[in-house]
Amino acid sequence: MNGHSRREFVVSTTKALAGAGLAVPPLRFGRAASTGLVYNPIYLEHRLPDRRGQPHPESPTRLTRILESLRAGGLIDDLVAIEPAPTASGPIAAHHDAEHVQAIRAIDITGRVAERAVAGAIAAVDAVAEGQVRNAFCAIRPPGHHANNQGAEEGFCFYSNAAIAARYAQAKHGFERILVIDWDYHHGNGTQNAFYDDPSVLFFSTHDWQAYPGTGDPALRGEGEGSGLNINVHLECGSRDQSILRAWDSRFLPAVAKFRPEFVVISAGFDSRKDDTLGCFELSDDAFRRMTRTVIDIANDTADGRIVSLLEGGYNLDGLARAATAHVETLLDAG
Repeated sequence: MNGHSRREFVVSTTKALAGAGLAVPPLRFGRAASTGLVYNPIYLEHRLPDRRGQPHPESPTRLTRILESLRAGGLIDDLVAIEPAPTASGPIAAHHDAEHVQAIRAIDITGRVAERAVAGAIAAVDAVAEGQVRNAFCAIRPPGHHANNQGAEEGFCFYSNAAIAARYAQAKHGFERILVIDWDYHHGNGTQNAFYDDPSVLFFSTHDWQAYPGTGDPALRGEGEGSGLNINVHLECGSRDQSILRAWDSRFLPAVAKFRPEFVVISAGFDSRKDDTLGCFELSDDAFRRMTRTVIDIANDTADGRIVSLLEGGYNLDGLARAATAHVETLLDAG
């Protein structure tokens, strides 16, 4: 695991959680079937400008509330802490062009934090691929699924965390078929663009096509050798659990059965939960439990359980914490 022992990772990140003001009990050194948690206090340093005198919705408090909820639910001591990799410059450069990387790095504080978010994602890939943990949840920010090569923030995103993680899993660990699932309220246009003609990645996204960034047309199904492997499902504002679960049954499961992924990446956006400030779906926490359980079953069938989940959206702080906790609790029950 990046030249360090599993115990070093657990100890270092336990100290980091405590440094964030959380009373964290000692983490257990679980067996390989356990769930990893990526977090580092550096993720709290990134801030976007206030909006009309109010704190920006993509705030550091998003992470502290998730961690507090995991602790309150008694889950923290069941997780294996994973420290971000020492550097992510190589995987970032393999995905984003030099001009974009240079522009992001020039952003004070944020440029450094955005790179550490990618470093967290690739550390999770390493931990899962090498059998240190069965699956992992990355409590990282800024999010990434809107990032292309614009040299600036796009939808609160700077680097394409999920796409970079998928490419890294292929390049570093040799997995040939990667499944990327995006259940954020907003379409992951950066992820779609990364793999639109790629037969080695199946991208499945449920979202509100009419919302930012206005992409995610269901007619866009990939091109060339990647035709049919880009699956966009539009859900209307007000959609409830049955709507998204029906889409999984009718569109997702048949495609996955043919694709047979070897590694799974989740863009876990919880702004699709009810009462979110930037979304208008009505999903309950049970929907996230059921989707997570379905992903576990898929991963157990074809990928030896390998799942890396990356935080994307979610802006109602209480709702985000509850949904993320339901997700992590289900990952812990994998088997």
